[in-house]
Amino acid sequence: MRLSILGCYSATPRALNNTTSQVLEINSHMFLIDCGEGAQVQLRKHKVKFNRIKHIFISHLHGDHFFGLVGLISTFRLLTREADLHIYGPKGIKEVVTLQMKLADSWTNFNLYFHELTSTESELIFEDDKVEVYTIPLNHRVYTNGFLFKAKEGARKLDVQAAQEAHIDVAYYRKLTQGFDVENKKGIVISNNAVTKPGPRPKSYAFCSDTMYKEDIVPIIKNVDVLYHESTFLEQHAHLTSKTKHSTAMEAARIAQKAGVGTLVLGHYSTRYDGLNAFKEEAQSVFERVELAEDGKVFDF
Repeated sequence: MRLSILGCYSATPRALNNTTSQVLEINSHMFLIDCGEGAQVQLRKHKVKFNRIKHIFISHLHGDHFFGLVGLISTFRLLTREADLHIYGPKGIKEVVTLQMKLADSWTNFNLYFHELTSTESELIFEDDKVEVYTIPLNHRVYTNGFLFKAKEGARKLDVQAAQEAHIDVAYYRKLTQGFDVENKKGIVISNNAVTKPGPRPKSYAFCSDTMYKEDIVPIIKNVDVLYHESTFLEQHAHLTSKTKHSTAMEAARIAQKAGVGTLVLGHYSTRYDGLNAFKEEAQSVFERVELAEDGKVFDF
């Protein structure tokens, strides 16, 4: 599982800092999560092949999380994209995008599907044979969701020596990795569990931005491998969280601790601060396994 941070600051883009956008690679999928202004430039810097992005997830309709979307779609059109594109986001996202396309007479030459979200309960919004994606209802100034990405179990690992000792023909080895029982050369059915082991444990990733402290998301993200949680403020500005409906680094750490996550990645920093070290220090006073998102940083989990 690879996470590429395209942008991780709040409010306004700056010369060296971009607003929220990231790419998650999980089980052969490449998902774009939020699409702040300048996201497509960052995608090019990361050498991401645009046609690999088939699903875009937008958390909410604040500009620092989706103002780059129309530009990206327009570029896809100019590049004569053919692959379908699915966009998941709050009700209203279709109207925003299609109005700009209509006024510019710039309809896409590929299929564009909108999946508008309205539920205040966690729901499954995407599933195939490799990945499931659920919403994480958040508490912000407008309707907002985070997203939980869960890889499904892959192929089992074949114990070749055990398969040979069980007199199984090599023609059935692939079927065994798919989880089936098979007959050996003597006509005896061999249990899959006798000659295979589980494959690598499937990974999971939760994206939570923007939100004030919301403890009832803990059951949804319980035991995820990686949690990205907004940390707009340090504790000295905790009094601003209720008005802005954002979180502090320490509050993000409390969520990570209660959910028992593997690693917490902080992001969505207010640009009022000169550096990031204090975010990590404050979070680690509650939860040890903390990483700092930074523009251009790539995490391999």
